[in-house]
Amino acid sequence: IYKATNVNGLIAMAIGTGITILVQSSSITTSVLTPFVGLGVIQLEQMLPLTLGANIGTTITGLLAAMVSDNVDALQVALCHLFFNISGIVIWYPIPIMRRIPLRGARALGRATRRSRLVPPIYIIVVFFVIPLLLLGLSSLFMQKTVGFTVLGSFLVIGVVLGIARFIWWWKKQEGLQKCLACLDRRTDMNNTMKTLPEDMQFLKSKVSLLAEHTGLPEDEEAGDAQKGSDGTAEEVAPENEEVAIEDKED
Repeated sequence: IYKATNVNGLIAMAIGTGITILVQSSSITTSVLTPFVGLGVIQLEQMLPLTLGANIGTTITGLLAAMVSDNVDALQVALCHLFFNISGIVIWYPIPIMRRIPLRGARALGRATRRSRLVPPIYIIVVFFVIPLLLLGLSSLFMQKTVGFTVLGSFLVIGVVLGIARFIWWWKKQEGLQKCLACLDRRTDMNNTMKTLPEDMQFLKSKVSLLAEHTGLPEDEEAGDAQKGSDGTAEEVAPENEEVAIEDKED
């Protein structure tokens, strides 16, 4: 697999496009190849053009369906999908500096996922739900074509920009990254502790039992009975002492 994928980037894109056209799903292509990257069979730099080719291949299904339907609007949407993915490839792949950005992001997410399993769902929720809904809501305010909604949208855009700037400042200058990693490490340690707690308790109980047998100390129930018996004896002795004290006073 390593030798088969160790080819030029354009050829790797063509391979990814062909595989996706055959299976008619880019998710299948990326899902099959991603475990190989985790195992080290395929390098991340080789996986990137295969994924980009899969994004091109997934548009072919919609393009073929639009051509069969004889609907101009459907063909327009399919072509928009195709050229949107092509424009993304033109932006992110040919220039080596731009190519390093998604590769570094993938490595950072991989390291964070290794620390905590909460990272993938948080990433999916933020990238695929929170950000699109936020942009959709802001754009809908400006589409109302009223002064009130336009002003509100302008203030919200300014607030979002300032919030993003503040987050970047906290992330870069105030050790936000280290704080997040420390929080993930604490949660991981806590989960590991909770998982091993029953085994640790059983181990401690066995050691206490061995210690009790070796030293002759009473077990918990016997110790409790002994404590109750000593309390009862003390209660019986106390009235007797009181009676003796009273007799001494009378004398």
